[in-house]
Amino acid sequence: MADIRNCRKCGRIFQYDGFNKNCERCRKNEEEDFRRVKEYLYDNPGATISEVSQETEVEEDLILKYLRQGRLEITGEGGSLVLDCERCGRAIRTGRFCDQCAEEMAKEMRGAFKPPEKEKQKVVNKMFITDMKKKR
Repeated sequence: MADIRNCRKCGRIFQYDGFNKNCERCRKNEEEDFRRVKEYLYDNPGATISEVSQETEVEEDLILKYLRQGRLEITGEGGSLVLDCERCGRAIRTGRFCDQCAEEMAKEMRGAFKPPEKEKQKVVNKMFITDMKKKR
């Protein structure tokens, strides 16, 4: 049986696919918002989030979401850096974690999923060919 849920944005009922939390219509609207933001930034590189939000009529939270997803990146130097690494708090340009924390977490994950080493079994009873000849 299909999993039916309500859209987080508009409240409409939709068939949940295990990934998207919004209905198809809201996802299309969000993609259109992203396209507008991307086009504005292409024409106005270095614009602040508030400028982009005002000019494109896209909420600042949605623009921050695009930055966290890695779909947009902060360029240039200065005080416009608004993203912090969720682990150490260092300023970052895109995503959720800085490169150092991402590498550390990847190492931890590789270590956590490493298959356990098999313990060497101690062989107590050994048989040699000479033993077999004596038994004949």
